[in-house]
Parts: sequence; structure tokens; C-alpha cells
Amino acid sequence: MDDIFVARLMSSGVISVTPDTLVEEAADTLLDEQIGSLVVVDGNNQLKGILTSTDFVRIVRDSKPKAQTTVERYMTDQVVTVEAQDSIRDAADKMITYNIHHLPVVDDEEGVIGMLSTTDLTAYISDVVQPSPA
Repeated sequence: MDDIFVARLMSSGVISVTPDTLVEEAADTLLDEQIGSLVVVDGNNQLKGILTSTDFVRIVRDSKPKAQTTVERYMTDQVVTVEAQDSIRDAADKMITYNIHHLPVVDDEEGVIGMLSTTDLTAYISDVVQPSPA
């Protein structure tokens, strides 16, 4: 894999917003485009930041007043899963096919026994054991 470069795997045609874009509009774009992040650029297309779905979790957590809305209202109830003995390739195929980043690992008898994420798959092909501090 050392001979495969970023340019071969990267997505081009990046969806971007400007720093003055309203968060509601950014949320609409994330959902409409089915992406997990937006690049924030200035008028010269120079990188100013990134806004991710994780940032929206912080926005909800920090919002005041609290909406007091239950998870059931927003959760996905048709969940794509894998089993512990499924291959990593099959799991990755499911993630790509369904455009998802998390696969609950289930067992017929024990129910949910784990979670497989795109980060787990990335770590599997990486030589990095621990992520560096941000």
C-alpha cells in the first residue's frame, strides 16, 4: 500500500462554505450532500477551517435553552449491522454502499457486542498505533 498516494483516493469537488454561512444552512448542506464535513474557505478558496458532524453534536450539547427532545425522534431505526465473523472487506463494502461510518456488531444470542467504525478500518491499514495529540 506504500505505492498508493493520496491523490488516487481523495475526493475532489470538495463542498465548501464561507465563515459567515449560517449553521442551519451548513446542516442542510451536510444532509443534502450526504457528507460528514464541510471545508470552510475564504473568497480565494484558502482554507479557514472545517465543520464536521461532530461539531454539530457540540452545538446541540451547548445550546441553551435545552430542547428536551428524546433520541427516538431522530434515531435511525433501520440499522445496518455486521457479525463478528464477517470479513473486514464485507464491512467496508457495507459502509460504502450505505454511506455510513459506524456498524454495530451483533450476535444472535448476545445482541450488540461491539462497534466497527471507519476509524477502526483506517487504523487497521495504518502503521500508527496511537493518534497524535490534536
